[in-house]
Amino acid sequence: MLDVPVVLAYDLVLALTRALEPVAAGGAAVLAIALFTMAARTLLLPLGVAAARGERARARLAPRIRELHRRHGKDPERLRRELAALHQTEGVSPAAGCLPALAQAPFFYVMYRLFTSAVVDGHQNVLLAHTVFGAPLGQNFAGVLAGGLFTAPSLAFMGLLALLAAVAWLASRRMDAALAPGLPGRRVLRLMPFGTVAMALFLPLAAGVYLLVTTTWTLTERAVLHRPAPSA
Repeated sequence: MLDVPVVLAYDLVLALTRALEPVAAGGAAVLAIALFTMAARTLLLPLGVAAARGERARARLAPRIRELHRRHGKDPERLRRELAALHQTEGVSPAAGCLPALAQAPFFYVMYRLFTSAVVDGHQNVLLAHTVFGAPLGQNFAGVLAGGLFTAPSLAFMGLLALLAAVAWLASRRMDAALAPGLPGRRVLRLMPFGTVAMALFLPLAAGVYLLVTTTWTLTERAVLHRPAPSA
């Protein structure tokens, strides 16, 4: 069902790459991937705003929800009614913040397919044939390392991994500040942002560029949308 969006996205990125070649030369495909990713995230911004609004609503109700659990935890039916009444009174959906995030999943799947598929619509994915510092966008880290550790392609890939690690570190610090002290599994949750670095080791370089742009966007978006409200 998502093959058509993948083909449309491919045609757009390919056209953008060709339009950028006179000014960006060998970096046209990477720049096109970055611009296309930012454009897609801009289109998804309303969902990000809705998710942030939902998370703030849930945080505002959290103390009252904990109190209801304390008072009616032994009576599941009474607890369910009280929670439903609270959400209805406050005009907050229990799924606030979750549904917008789920709605973004198809968009991310399309972009993942675009930058990992060797064949699109029965034709070779020529985007993956482009290079950056001599590293083919369709090659993964192991393939690049086969040519030598200190070659330009290997250094380009390691630079990408370093940037991903830096963004993951910032995201981990932000997550750590937001997590409640003593939360079970807190250490594991703090390591989750570094999953992008592990993924980039096995994905084509093009997908790594996409991961870098989209995770940087997410980090910036959350920093802006989840700022504490100014005190009166």
